[in-house]
Amino acid sequence: MSRAVMSSQQKIAEKLTILNDRGVGMLTRIYNIKKACGDPKAKPSYLIDKNLESAVKYIVKKFPVVDTRNNSQQLSQLHKEKQEILKNLALYYFTFVDVMEFKDHVSELLNTIDACQVFFDITVNFDLTKNYLDLVVTYTTLMIMVSRIEERKAIVGLYNYAHEMLHGASDREYPRLGQMIVDYENPLKKMMEEFVPHSKSLSDALISLQMVYPRRNLSAEQWRNAQLLSLISAPSTMLNPAQSDTMPCEYLSLDAMEKWIVLGFILCHGNLNSDTAALNLWKIALQSSSCLALFRDEVFHVHKVAEDLFMNIKGYNKRIADIRECRETALSHAGPLHRERRKFLRSALKELATVLADQPGLLGPKALFVFMALSFARDEIIWLLRHADNIPRTRNSDDFIDKHIAELIYYMEELRAHVRKYGPVMQRYYVQYLSGFDAVVLNELVQNLSVCPEDESIIMSSFVNTMTSLSVKQVEDGEVFDFRGMRLDWFRLQAYTSVSKASLNLSDHKELGKMMNTITFHTKMVDSLVEMLVETSDLSIFCFYSRAFEKMFHQCLELPSQSRYSIAFPLVCTHFMSCTHELCPEEVGERSVSCHVDGIVRGPVWSIRKLKRAQGVRERGADRHHIGDRSLSLCNMFLDEMAKQARNLITDICTEQCTLSDQLLPKHCAKTISQAVNKKSKKQTGKKGEPEREKPGVESMRKNRLLVTNLDKLHTALSELCFSINYVPNLAVWEHTFTPREYLTSHLEIRFTKSIVGMTMYNQATQEIAKPSELLTSVKAYMTVLQSIENYVQIDITRVFNNVLLQQTQHLDSHGEPTITSLYTNWYLETLLRQVSNGHIAYFPAMKAFVNLPTESELTFNAEEYSDISEMRALSELLGPYGMKFLSESLMWHISSQVAELKKLVVENVDVLTQMRTSFDKPDQMAALFKRLTSVDSVLKRMTIIGVILSFRSLAQEALRDVLSCHIPFLVSSVEDFKDHIPRETDMKVAMNVYELSSASGLPCEIDPALVVALSSQKSENISPEEEYKIACLLMVFVAVSLPTLASNVMSQYSPAIEGHCNNIHCLAKAINQIAAALFTIHKGSIEDRLKEFLALASSSLLKIGQETDKTTTRNRESVYLLLDMIVQESPFLTMDLLESCFPYVLLRNAYHAVYKQSVTSSA
Repeated sequence: MSRAVMSSQQKIAEKLTILNDRGVGMLTRIYNIKKACGDPKAKPSYLIDKNLESAVKYIVKKFPVVDTRNNSQQLSQLHKEKQEILKNLALYYFTFVDVMEFKDHVSELLNTIDACQVFFDITVNFDLTKNYLDLVVTYTTLMIMVSRIEERKAIVGLYNYAHEMLHGASDREYPRLGQMIVDYENPLKKMMEEFVPHSKSLSDALISLQMVYPRRNLSAEQWRNAQLLSLISAPSTMLNPAQSDTMPCEYLSLDAMEKWIVLGFILCHGNLNSDTAALNLWKIALQSSSCLALFRDEVFHVHKVAEDLFMNIKGYNKRIADIRECRETALSHAGPLHRERRKFLRSALKELATVLADQPGLLGPKALFVFMALSFARDEIIWLLRHADNIPRTRNSDDFIDKHIAELIYYMEELRAHVRKYGPVMQRYYVQYLSGFDAVVLNELVQNLSVCPEDESIIMSSFVNTMTSLSVKQVEDGEVFDFRGMRLDWFRLQAYTSVSKASLNLSDHKELGKMMNTITFHTKMVDSLVEMLVETSDLSIFCFYSRAFEKMFHQCLELPSQSRYSIAFPLVCTHFMSCTHELCPEEVGERSVSCHVDGIVRGPVWSIRKLKRAQGVRERGADRHHIGDRSLSLCNMFLDEMAKQARNLITDICTEQCTLSDQLLPKHCAKTISQAVNKKSKKQTGKKGEPEREKPGVESMRKNRLLVTNLDKLHTALSELCFSINYVPNLAVWEHTFTPREYLTSHLEIRFTKSIVGMTMYNQATQEIAKPSELLTSVKAYMTVLQSIENYVQIDITRVFNNVLLQQTQHLDSHGEPTITSLYTNWYLETLLRQVSNGHIAYFPAMKAFVNLPTESELTFNAEEYSDISEMRALSELLGPYGMKFLSESLMWHISSQVAELKKLVVENVDVLTQMRTSFDKPDQMAALFKRLTSVDSVLKRMTIIGVILSFRSLAQEALRDVLSCHIPFLVSSVEDFKDHIPRETDMKVAMNVYELSSASGLPCEIDPALVVALSSQKSENISPEEEYKIACLLMVFVAVSLPTLASNVMSQYSPAIEGHCNNIHCLAKAINQIAAALFTIHKGSIEDRLKEFLALASSSLLKIGQETDKTTTRNRESVYLLLDMIVQESPFLTMDLLESCFPYVLLRNAYHAVYKQSVTSSA
């Protein structure tokens, strides 16, 4: 019974488990208090308030005994704030109280362990020894962290003063708490005294590491010679399971062991003088690092602290000399040693990941190798991170900068991904291993035990039965395994059998302990793979070294060979949440506090205090920089930077390709043709040293494979970076999902949009713009490069094209910026067509283009290069149907403004025009009435401008039709067929819908729907429909009777070469027909009747000038006659028979003969 009381009732295993977890939670809280007090923004306001400064100083000076009654003057400022002080400092104060209570529990447990004379050996009772050493180090670390909070006395003293003022007495915990803070001013010195009775147990546990730690702390050369972690070094044993007598020790953190050894032997320093093994262990640990991690980014400069402690102890001169020697060794050799280790691990992990990717079944027998590799790599990364942030000034910093660290992290992530992906493979293997081998061997060991008490026998039998009952079918059925109870029973059994008076002493049956440790590892392979990954490869420490983390990331991007591993950095952000603890819910974030609070309220221990703490979290949580938020912001920043880098590379490639495409433009072949035609003259000029221009394609000629062009380098860098972006489809970080490819897609859309607009090279000051054909060539080159991105990354580049190019067909893009549609529309309207109206450019129907006219002032552009068939087709390709529709609408707006002015002129002459409309058969009266007309030239000029605009639109529509016929021939032919077969009796609204569809397809229509819409918007409320109709009729009369005045204009001469007039009056034919069709469609009049009336008036007026004798008036009479023929040819409503009835065809024939004869004469 006494054994049962000593072992089972003391519950050593349970207490170790709970206190270790609680210790980490307390460390987290103390760490956050220290950081808050070190940050002026987060620091409690009472500690920085100038009005309270003297009172705070007084409390700190007199701490822990503060006489509040006799010093009311100094403390008077605190009276007003006492309620707020009590409320706001409760979180801090009760955290210190929790630390004190934790200290009491630890001391009690350590005394119990000493009383029970517990046997410790890391290779036998691994869980018991590890948890014991963890508790000692956690306890020591916690007391050191408390001593580093400079404001601890002020916080505790202020809270107690406020409590005393409010409740009339000090807080009941204050006397002990104040004394603890005073006692632990120098925590290690105090704990060295405190651990004197515990030195036997602690030294035994530490010395057991001599079988493990030196084996782990080897050089890279020794690892390489032993072919550590290699699966292919011995192919014949590849399928054999990786075995060891100390399975859990193989992946035990080297960082943790060094902390155990260094801090442990400081606490029981007497053993360093009496035990050589202890001294050797301690010296090896001191030589490995110049600083140790206390908690997160808080470090412990071990050599200085140990030297200061031992200076005051007699007989420790040798130890001080050892410390100084070890410090020099650490400073000179540790950096290169760890650098070589990282170099070895990069190649070892790469080999391991590659083999396992090809043969995932090896994850079963070689699982130990995987977790060893992860643990080794994690230790080296943490060592580098810690030392890079704490480099001694006198030392070379190159040993602490590793530009290839991303590669090591990447292969760690690859191994982690293999374990997660092929978890069921490992489960199948180890379920069979446990039931078919481990259960049999354990049963034999139990049977061979000379003494096995009943309790131990029951537990061991339950182990065997649990393993024997396992089957592969459970894995196939997706059953959830849980061996936590079994592992906890083994932990308890270790505690029962490790006390001095145990009937079954584990120290006498080490084979049993080693076998159970192996079984524990095997069970973890079945039910705790995720926990094992956290235990061996958690890199959440990067959360607290964010500057170093970002610096490593940027170094990775700068080195092209490492950019393929840059995805490792966002992947590490997924680790951050594993460093949070339930005792510090504010680190997780606001949304997680509520669930933690519920858990706290229901908790059996310290529930009231925790409830207060959680309320404090709500009040102060908004000021914290949450780990969750940090993980999100860093992950977002990394992915954004990766996408930006890829975008910049793609942009550079596009620029190169656009340059190459530009070399193939027709304009560049003129010189080559000239050289071919004029070889002799070229030889003469060649002597003058003119460099010969390289022909396109020269860049593809390579003399040898070593020749690398800039484009090659860009493609290589892009493929490396895209590999990283394409590595994972998405990342889950703190319940948020990140998709790396979407970052790239988004950046490509933005850059493509800016590039397209930029390639137009539009200069508002000089009104210069790129030719549509050249822009189209550049855009196609750009799109070709973007399409090639799909070879590297699984993104939908078509979606990018659709989003960007469709936006470019609108007036403004989604960001409100001008598009190529608005730029080109503005340029054609404000620059090209304005110069046409100024008489500098003419429309040549024979060439279907606008051409510059010889004038005194030279234009900065050649109109033909922007308006011929090829350019208009290129424009249609770029703008598409939507963009061309916007162009048409803009053109129609200008036409509508001209029509509005024409109507005003009609109104001014309404009476005269009314009389002329009915007097066209009375020549004398018409002549008299014509003299009364005003603004005749203005009417003709405005109608000519309208004709020019409509001619330009005709070119644009024809180009659009050609483009659409190539892209969607069947759809265009269907629309055309639909338009051509509209019955005459069809309702006009229905017909207009068909015309609108046809116009959008680039097909010419009898009635222009865009023009109808534009003119319809001009209807005035003050004028009746009948009056509007009358004005429309009179407008046609005004134009008809004004035509003869054109004959006197020198520029009205018809040119057969261009099939038009140099002053663009040939465009009147299109203007008259389309304006008439639109106006009389709006006013529901007969288009045909009104055009017949127009033809009669025009014929009568033109026939009259045939009788004129004044040569000036009839200078270009024949050229003006031809307008009638053009009007009829252009009109779908007029016929030549109708013209013959009004105007003799013989006159037209003679007119054509005359203008052609005149053209030949002038040419001669």
